[in-house]
Amino acid sequence: MTTPADLPVPRLAVDELLAHGTSGSLPRPHVERFWNWLMSQSPESLSQARQDADLLFRRVGITFNVYGDEAGAERLIPFDLIPRILPSNEWSILEKGLRQRVAALNAFLQDAYHGRRIIEAGVIPADLIYCNSQYRPEMTGLEVPREVWAHISGVDLVRAGEGEFYVLEDNLRVPSGVSYMIEDRKVMMRLFPELFSMNAVAPVEHYPDLLLEHLRSVAPAGVDDPTVVVLTPGVFNSAYFEHAYLAQQMGVELVEGQDLFVSDHRVFAKTTQGPQRIDVIYRRIDDDFLDPLVFRSDSTLGVPGLVGAVRSGRVTVCNAIGTGIADDKAVYPYVPDMIRFYLSEEPILSNVPTWVCRRPDHLSYVLANLEELVVKETHGAGGYGMLIGPLATREQLSDFRARIQSQPSNYIAQPTLALSTCPTFVEEGVAPRHVDLRPFVLSGEKVSMVPGGLTRVALKKGSLVVNSSQGGGTKDTWVLHHAESTR
Repeated sequence: MTTPADLPVPRLAVDELLAHGTSGSLPRPHVERFWNWLMSQSPESLSQARQDADLLFRRVGITFNVYGDEAGAERLIPFDLIPRILPSNEWSILEKGLRQRVAALNAFLQDAYHGRRIIEAGVIPADLIYCNSQYRPEMTGLEVPREVWAHISGVDLVRAGEGEFYVLEDNLRVPSGVSYMIEDRKVMMRLFPELFSMNAVAPVEHYPDLLLEHLRSVAPAGVDDPTVVVLTPGVFNSAYFEHAYLAQQMGVELVEGQDLFVSDHRVFAKTTQGPQRIDVIYRRIDDDFLDPLVFRSDSTLGVPGLVGAVRSGRVTVCNAIGTGIADDKAVYPYVPDMIRFYLSEEPILSNVPTWVCRRPDHLSYVLANLEELVVKETHGAGGYGMLIGPLATREQLSDFRARIQSQPSNYIAQPTLALSTCPTFVEEGVAPRHVDLRPFVLSGEKVSMVPGGLTRVALKKGSLVVNSSQGGGTKDTWVLHHAESTR
């Protein structure tokens, strides 16, 4: 594993749309047409358009539940009218890098549950996998269709330094957010159709068709016309809108655990016409709750006997049970080495320099420089369980120092990056706000992506936390065709 000291630490912020020079801020060449349009809009018209967007989102039902919210209210995820715009040549590099990374992660998962070559080669410590809470010994030796474990991958990217993209984390269990990507585009096209006549924007609306195609391609052997369902934990899940949305867009049934049962190691849905065999389950439930006979016995969300049906090869669960070992933040630093080991290639996309607190030398550095670093729980998500050193109080630093010292293996640390910004329409007008990007990679018989992904934006001035659960919003993400893409 490359140590953080060997890597450059990107600390400079760049703006996605504007280039800052001696003569002031000018639009980058690929966004000039859009920027001229934006400058012709009055604050009043933009404000009205934002209200119209909120109304459209509310009508569709695009809401988000925040766990721990005492009011229990569903919230609209704030939507920003100013898109993030990428030239196609830049997207081409990102796409190649994402395909490479997901290929290596799938190879790692196959190896972790089978040959364990990467451990024997000394590339990654065995305990990081086999003592990991996300490791599922029930999947050992199981041959999954096409050796694909992560069928839907959401890879979080940030831009820093001179404009380079870095992989911030990999999401391989139940990555969410793609419904917002699609609906952001639909709303932009409805509010500003003229923009899509002026700019050659690559489409994203066909994602549900691609998703269904990839899910069907990993059906059990011998199934020619597979039946696919989306398995949801129910209406109280924070991403329930997305579960229902994708099922509706794919034209498949949305089911809960109580709607399914297992007989003779086959999964069936209860219908008014009698049992219907299910071949592929796109699950939006964490491993622990999938099968009360194997994992949590108190779970009412899953399907008793599901793991036995998976092991018998009579149903495919996407993403596969046990993929969590590959998106653990303590495993993340080893992904570049996985690329070299399995693909014999150099990584196209770089990791953010990372200190792994389970290593004594890394732990010493982190404790000595806590106020300068971002510290994350290895199993954390959603912006929770994270310390941003430069913004932390003395009490927060002291509390986190004690947590790290008591369980160092539960934490990693990274430098505080100056994430790129994008002009955003906020209360004071158009102002820069920090953004990240989550493209979605579909793996099955082939690997597919729609151009772009979900751009998340930190709406609070100076904030680096873009998660919707922490007050962040979303933007439409444009990838321009070649004619528009000179950067």
